[in-house]
Amino acid sequence: MYRAKLKNPLPGAQWSGITTSLGEKLLETNQVDAILTMAPDALDPWKPTPILITQSTDMAKARGMRMGYAPLLALLDVAKEKGYKRLGIIGIPCQVYALRALEKELSLEQLFVIGTPCSDNTTTANFHEFLQLIDPQPETITYLEFRADYQVELRFSNGKKKLIPFLKLPLSKLRPDFFPLTCRTCVDYTNTLSDITIGYMGGTGEQWLIVRNERGENLLSMLGDSITLSSPESAGNRFGPVKGFMKNVELAAGGLPLRQMPDWLRPIVAWLMPKIGPRGLEFARARVEMKAIETVLHLRREMPKKIKNMVPNHVWKLTKQYGLQPKSDELNQ
Repeated sequence: MYRAKLKNPLPGAQWSGITTSLGEKLLETNQVDAILTMAPDALDPWKPTPILITQSTDMAKARGMRMGYAPLLALLDVAKEKGYKRLGIIGIPCQVYALRALEKELSLEQLFVIGTPCSDNTTTANFHEFLQLIDPQPETITYLEFRADYQVELRFSNGKKKLIPFLKLPLSKLRPDFFPLTCRTCVDYTNTLSDITIGYMGGTGEQWLIVRNERGENLLSMLGDSITLSSPESAGNRFGPVKGFMKNVELAAGGLPLRQMPDWLRPIVAWLMPKIGPRGLEFARARVEMKAIETVLHLRREMPKKIKNMVPNHVWKLTKQYGLQPKSDELNQ
């Protein structure tokens, strides 16, 4: 694991541009025929559209964050028709799982998998509803990021920036089905099957890299001295926030209203959390454990018979410390 950033951040990148830089390097060094990734839709810059990129300079089109479902792997058929045998693919966990299941059938000569973490996804239409809740002029928002300091950063077309503490987000106003059950029961936030995962929650203000294998090491080495690497930091204690999250999920899964923090207390807690809450790797651990807890509680409520096939045994080890243990019929023996 590394805490990382490009020495010269790329314009339009969500962070410093490590992910798209790797795609550029793969194309520049002729190690792949194309990069399969997402670009913004021509009519809606927030909507992701699958794209096959064959020129390194075109990787700039893929910079930045988009929100919504998109059939990334559908373009594997197009790649096959074009005779591409060497691919680089940038995807979120569910896409990477499907890719690995198809990998042998693809008969590729070379495959590089660059993963990004994913917590929850929704439709692009739903995301626009969220933008309307957080700013009176949502059409002027050009950038949104959930940062590791417990704040959401917004940037606008006029150059202005705005920070919103997590605690002040209008999450209670979102519809119950804003995030689908598939996302609420995903246990792979860190994109385990990628060669390298590039995220932020363990980066304390920079990016967070998880190099998973030799192929991932080779990818990172291509950036040479253009990238600054350091050891991840870790601070604070995650157990209190995770327990509070579990209580809220229990209420939500039971159809009861979420506990609301008094308005007078929100600014105080919002000020405290970046200073005493879990940070760095402790923050990342908190998010992974929250996803594990959320998976169990929502499946028990909505699809209990699927738990033994949808909850890997290692996830129970994460939830056990919070008193959430498997029943006899919930383990896949």
